[in-house]
Amino acid sequence: MRYLVFVTLLWAFSFSLIGEYLAGRVDSYFAVLTRILLAGALFLPLLRLKGLPRGLIAGIAACGALQFGVTYVCLYLSFEYLTVPEVLLFTITTPLYVALIDEGLKGRFTLGPLVSTALAVVGAAIIRYDNISSEFLSGFLILQLANLAFAAGQVGYAHLVKHYTPEGPLYRSFGLFFVGALIVVLPAFLALGNPDKLPQTSLQWGVLAWLGLLASGLGFYLWNKGATLVDGGTLGIMNNALIPAGLLVNLLIWNRDADLGRLAVGGAVILFSLWVNRWWQRRIPAPGIA
Repeated sequence: MRYLVFVTLLWAFSFSLIGEYLAGRVDSYFAVLTRILLAGALFLPLLRLKGLPRGLIAGIAACGALQFGVTYVCLYLSFEYLTVPEVLLFTITTPLYVALIDEGLKGRFTLGPLVSTALAVVGAAIIRYDNISSEFLSGFLILQLANLAFAAGQVGYAHLVKHYTPEGPLYRSFGLFFVGALIVVLPAFLALGNPDKLPQTSLQWGVLAWLGLLASGLGFYLWNKGATLVDGGTLGIMNNALIPAGLLVNLLIWNRDADLGRLAVGGAVILFSLWVNRWWQRRIPAPGIA
């Protein structure tokens, strides 16, 4: 759980950096490609393929292609249509995708994770259901694809680790995650990228370095490691903890307006959803997703 909390705070700050310094200024495909290359530079030197089953190798790469490649291409594109608060709002469906995919991979559907993640969605909606722009539909649809890919990637990784139980620390194989992401993003940049919108300032390069090394490299590893240690309901709920965290960052650092009453009520609902999920797990014990 502590891994997920730490990464939530890290990503909350990173969301605001994207909206403030990169969106509309730096080509989306180049930004994602740079993040992958920097994150890969951290983990590829640690990669050890000896003894890894082929299914695990292909699976981790596929999770990276979904969770990083597809997700972040769509995420950056959504900032062309949406504000930072709107992007945060439209991510509220991710926990439902997490719960549905996790239950589907287990070959069953139980109410606990679905009810608790639905409560988390309600809490997130309370916080940010206002001020939606007229161009929201395009951004909303793009972001739903991002949410679905992100959910599939993180749940898929947790199930892979459970199924194969690889020997040694997980970071020894995590470089494959960024290889999979690169397979998606490099062709996208070459085909659709705009070379006239490369970073122009040291600040923009600095933001990309932060996003690549910390938010992407360290962040994705710790998030996926955390996903292997919790149940599907908790994982889904933590996806929505990013919303109050992101809004607090916007408020405290950039002094953006936020309805503190809604923030408090919505945050309380999200915390309540965590309690509901824990209560359900104690009442009807079930194994975690890993």
